[in-house]
This record gives sequence, C-alpha cells and structure tokens, in this order.
Amino acid sequence: MDVGERLQAIRKLKGLSQRELAKRAGVTNSTISMIEKNSVSPSISSLRKVLGGIPMSMVEFFSEELQAERPTQVVYKADELIDISDGAVTMKLVGKAHPSRAIAFLSEVYPPGADTGMEMLMHEGEETGILVEGRLELVVGQDTYVLEEGDSYYFESSKPHRFRNPFDRPARLISAATPANF
Repeated sequence: MDVGERLQAIRKLKGLSQRELAKRAGVTNSTISMIEKNSVSPSISSLRKVLGGIPMSMVEFFSEELQAERPTQVVYKADELIDISDGAVTMKLVGKAHPSRAIAFLSEVYPPGADTGMEMLMHEGEETGILVEGRLELVVGQDTYVLEEGDSYYFESSKPHRFRNPFDRPARLISAATPANF
C-alpha cells in the first residue's frame, strides 16, 4: 500500500474527515487530499506534521497492520464527541470513529451574537435539525426564518444558507447533514 492509500485508510479508520485532519495538523484540506490521491509525495517533515494530527508516529504509520478488526464503536460518551467548532459557535460531532459515516450528526450551541459567518454556506447534500433551546435565525436563499424552541428545518444544502443568533439567550440545535463532510 502506498503513502496516500495508507493515510486515507488510517484517517477513515480513526473517523477523521480530511477537513478535521487538516485542522488538527495545521495544513490545508488540499494538502491532505493531494497526499491521499498521490498527487504529491510528502517530505518526511510534512508527513510527520500530518501524522501529528491523528496522532500517530511514523513507525506506527508504516507498520504492517491497520487493526481494522476492532469492533465499530456504537455508543459515544459526551466527552468523546469531537469539537469541530470554528469561531464562537460550538459544534460537536457524533460518531467520529465510525469507519463509513454517511451522516454528520451535530450538537450545536450558538451564544448570543454568534453566527456561521457573513458568507453564505453552500455545499452538496441536505441538512435538517431541531432547535431544542432558545431562538435562532436561519437564512436559506432570500428567505429568513426565526426558529423557536421545538421548531425544525430541512433544506438542500446547495441553497445559500447561514445560521445566526441575534437574540439574548444561547440557542442549542441538534442537526444532521449529508454527506458527512466533517
């Protein structure tokens, strides 16, 4: 197995997306993608930096067995949820270690004044969620909605969208998205 295939196999085995590994290793998403596709051959120091995000030593990386025979984790304790936050919004991912995760299932907290950014989000797939606490503003395309506790949503992620909390209480959201890009 070559370096790119091995990195991809280990990353998936550890339940990490390319984005999460890049964030942890302090490199760009495209760096991880190019290594996995064998578009570039990483230097030893670059590979060591990427492996630091797993974390894994060079010896472990090049060892023969990937230990894929471990049973798939079913239950995730609260402290096992991976924090994929980027800014004021707290986002915790459920099922990080699942080897073929197809859904990004998140617990999100938006403090007062927090949002997903001024730039509208757009990507393939679908999103759904339910607001379990507080109020939250959702913009999809040209439409703005105010979600109240218990309200839910479902939309195609290819439509420009963003979330924000202009209110004075934190908002807690449970959401799911496909594909599992986190």
